[in-house]
Amino acid sequence: MLTLSRFATIATALSLASAAAAQTPPTSSVSATPTHRALAAGYKALTVCSAVFTAREAGADRTPASVEANELVGIYPELQPLIGAMPVEMTADAVSVAWDEAAPPRIATYAAGRGCVIEPMGATQTSRRPSLARSTSTSELPTAAPRGDATALNSAVDRAFAGGFGIGTNTTGVVVLQDGRIVAEHYAADFGPHVPQRTWSVAKSLAGTLIGAAVHRGEVDVTAPAAIANWRAPGDPRAAITLEALMRMSSGLTSDTAGNRTDGLYFGGTTVDEQASGWPLLAPVGSTYRYANNDTLLAVMAIAPTFEAHPPAELFDRLGMTHTFAETDWRGNYILSSQVWTTARDLARFGQLYVQDGLWEGERILPEGWRTFVSTTSGPQPPTGAFGYGATFWVMNRSDGVPADAFAAFGNRGQYVVIVPSRNLVIVRRGEDPAGKGFDIAAFARDVLAALD
Repeated sequence: MLTLSRFATIATALSLASAAAAQTPPTSSVSATPTHRALAAGYKALTVCSAVFTAREAGADRTPASVEANELVGIYPELQPLIGAMPVEMTADAVSVAWDEAAPPRIATYAAGRGCVIEPMGATQTSRRPSLARSTSTSELPTAAPRGDATALNSAVDRAFAGGFGIGTNTTGVVVLQDGRIVAEHYAADFGPHVPQRTWSVAKSLAGTLIGAAVHRGEVDVTAPAAIANWRAPGDPRAAITLEALMRMSSGLTSDTAGNRTDGLYFGGTTVDEQASGWPLLAPVGSTYRYANNDTLLAVMAIAPTFEAHPPAELFDRLGMTHTFAETDWRGNYILSSQVWTTARDLARFGQLYVQDGLWEGERILPEGWRTFVSTTSGPQPPTGAFGYGATFWVMNRSDGVPADAFAAFGNRGQYVVIVPSRNLVIVRRGEDPAGKGFDIAAFARDVLAALD
C-alpha cells in the first residue's frame, strides 16, 4: 500500500508527464523512462478493459488481440514502442498490465453500466464500484433509402474506408442519418453497430450537452462564475471564470501543454480534482483561446453536484444511447473531456438531438436556443485552421460545400459527429487513425451532402 506522501509524489510526476511527453521526439529510440513505462501500461490496461468489457455489455465481442491491432496502433510515439511487449492479464472484471519488476502492475477495473477506471499507481487492490442499472428498452433507429443519389452516397462511404479522405487512416464505422433515419451504415472488421469505441474529445460536446440539460432544469447558469472550490479564496482572479468561458476554451488558464495532453489523468491514475483545478491564470479571462482538456474537466466539476440526481447515464438512456459509458477516475469524478465509450449509432442519436433543436420525442431536453449557443463562435478563436470553436463544439461554416449552419464534435484518432440542421442530417465517422494521419472530415461531409437532397 502506498503512503499518502509517496502517492502524492507519484501523482505529481504523472500529472506533469503530459508536458514531458509532448516534448519527446517521435522516435522508437526514446529512452524508456519509468514515467513512460507506467503511462504505457496504464494506457494499455484501460484501453483493453474499456474496449472488451463495454463491447461485451453491449452484446458484441472484442478481444485483446483486436484492441492491439486497432486502438493500440499509432498511439503517442513515446508510448508506442513500449506497449507491444507488455503482457495483459484479464479477470472477470479487471485488466492488469505488468510494466516493472519492482512495481505492481497497472490495473483497470470494470463495473457494469459504468465502463472502466484506471487504478492509481501502486494499487494492489481494485476499486469495487457498484454496477449502474441502464435502460434496456431502446428502439432501433429506423432505416430508409436516401433522398438523393444512393450510388454517390455509397461511393463516399466506401472511399472513407479505403483511405480516400486521408492516406493511412483507419475508418472503423460510418453512420449517416437523414430525416432521423439511417441511410448509410458500414463498419470495418471487428467493429459493428454494437461495438463501443472511445470518443476522445467528442466527449467534450457530450459534456456541453449535459450542461445544457442542467441549464434547462434550472440548475446551472453558464454566465455565472464556475463553482470551483479552489477558486473561492478572497482575491483569487480565477473566481471570475464563468462556465461559458470554460466551454469556449477562453478561461485564460494555463495547463499541462498548449494542446490536449493530460496523460497523468487519462492513463496515470491521478484524479480530476488533482489534475484540473490548481492551474494559474495565463491571460485575462475571455481574452485568449487555448484548447485544453482542463477547461472541460473544470466545467464538468462545476456541474458535478447535479449528477447526484441526474447522472450522465440518465440523459444517454433517455436518448436511447444505452451503449454509451461515461467513465470516471477512481474517485468517481467523470472524465468528460475524453473518456466516454459509445457506438456510432448512439452518436447518431446524439447528433439528432441537435438537429431537433434539443427536442426528443416531443420533450424538451435542452433549452430553446441551446443549439445556436453551442454552435456560434463568440470571443477568441483558434488562430489557425479551417474550423471555428463554439461552446464545446467546432463550427464548420468555413468549409466549401458545407452549409453555414453545420457544426461538429471532433475527437482524437478520427472521431466525428457532423450536424447539419438545415439538411436534417447527421454524419458519424468513427476511426482509429494513427498519430499524424488525418481524416478530412470537411471533404467527406461535402461529398455526403452532395449525394443527398
